[in-house]
Amino acid sequence: MNRRHFFAFALGAGGALTLAGRGVAASGDFEVTRSKAEWKAMLSDAQYRVMREEGTEPAFSSPLDKQYSEGLYHCRGCDLAVYSSEHKYDSGTGWPSFWQSLPDAIGTKRDFKLIYPRTECHCRRCGSHFGHIFEDGPQPTGKRHCLNGVSLVFKPA
Repeated sequence: MNRRHFFAFALGAGGALTLAGRGVAASGDFEVTRSKAEWKAMLSDAQYRVMREEGTEPAFSSPLDKQYSEGLYHCRGCDLAVYSSEHKYDSGTGWPSFWQSLPDAIGTKRDFKLIYPRTECHCRRCGSHFGHIFEDGPQPTGKRHCLNGVSLVFKPA
């Protein structure tokens, strides 16, 4: 069992959890801002936990994992187009995966919630948490943007 499959199993078996407690969505100056009450009013509990508290949805729970139609994936929080179906692939982890984002669509920060450092990715416009970027993806980038489907909305071409 490799590291990718171990974490997919561990997170999927444990349900939607963050192993070292809840984080807070990226902080900073964003073009789109809302109060906690506004976010809670527009998002389901699961969406809020992932997008605003940096949680993780259970592996294999998102219908977007197996969505391969042509189109764009938008941030659920502010409708910014963030990923293209052209860059999507099946990583086998149970989460929607891409080898790159659209230009100027995401922000990143270091995350130590699982003890070892990871690269967290979020919407550059509203700060909503998408997931993490790993170094075990396909060429040409070698990156795997491992995302929570609840953070995204698919819009067909």
